[in-house]
Amino acid sequence: MNETLGNVPASRLNIELTDAHRAFFQALPKAELHCHLLGAVRHETFIALAEKSRAPISREEIDSFYTRGEKPVGVLRVLRALDQHLLTQADDLHRIAYEYLADAAAHRVRHSEFFWNPTGTVRVSHIPYADAQAAIVTAIRDAARDFGISARLIPSIDREADPDEAVALVEWMCANRAPEVAGLGIDYRENDRPPELFWKAYRHARNAGFKTTAHAGEFGMPWRNVETAVDLLQCDRIDHGYTIVDNPRLAAQYAERGIVFTVVPTNSYYLRTLAPHVWAQHHPLRRMPGLGLKIHPNTDDPTLHKVTPSEAWQLMFSHFGFSVAELRQFMLNGIDAAWVDEATRSAWRAAWTTEFDILASTLPA
Repeated sequence: MNETLGNVPASRLNIELTDAHRAFFQALPKAELHCHLLGAVRHETFIALAEKSRAPISREEIDSFYTRGEKPVGVLRVLRALDQHLLTQADDLHRIAYEYLADAAAHRVRHSEFFWNPTGTVRVSHIPYADAQAAIVTAIRDAARDFGISARLIPSIDREADPDEAVALVEWMCANRAPEVAGLGIDYRENDRPPELFWKAYRHARNAGFKTTAHAGEFGMPWRNVETAVDLLQCDRIDHGYTIVDNPRLAAQYAERGIVFTVVPTNSYYLRTLAPHVWAQHHPLRRMPGLGLKIHPNTDDPTLHKVTPSEAWQLMFSHFGFSVAELRQFMLNGIDAAWVDEATRSAWRAAWTTEFDILASTLPA
């Protein structure tokens, strides 16, 4: 029987799943390297925050934020609403970070690296950076104690804001260092906001010893944005990056360099622009491993995309047609891309591959 996940339509490649498959995707050890904190807020928490802040948002509007049709709209309006109306104190950030990590750990996510946009928190929510970061870091430590999940925070540039705001963000990071704050990212709408606008912030972050990543090639934007993120901003990994497939020569270079691309099977742009019955077949992420590129699947905005970490991996198998052996490599790609020390990386590779192989042995031939 064909099935859908998170209102994602079936595709020509849709593979029949058994209970053993579902148990496998639930149990396999996972890293989550591409998730936005404000895109992981529980529905009931959104309602509670709205009631607490007396936000001018109706219950119907909140419910619409968590509705995903066959041609889903983007989620950026939801993220803006959170900053503008709902986040009023640092404890709000602790709550949503702790709940996100609890939900991720329930799907056997062992390690998460998630994005947070401080510019909105500081300028719009009026929560000082130091207080906001401290609340999220405390949530990371609390979740490690309670659920055994490790995590890193990635403060991210709001690319719709002035590039000078990005420089200010890096200065905040430098003034409030914590081991859990691993690096710099950039997100929000890429259209008309190419990566090169933010070169100064990225140089400052690299010089300060932070890791870097960037959303690029996401909204059908040209492969040159990916090239800029890698070669000018010198990013350690790339988020999305789908349009790199339009330049096989460049893709071959990045494959040789081992750059990991954190992809999102439920990405709104391709669900919206490709025909429902062929969207997975025509999605560029299907072509990326064939070009030698290292990819790793993630949820992006799990509660708003209506997808869990287990379902994101399941989609890679059921809808995109990747084999169990390829999924094993994707898991290793995530370990390679994680911003952890080499001893931790080596331990994970040994332990996770053993677990994966035992779980894979339970699948039907």
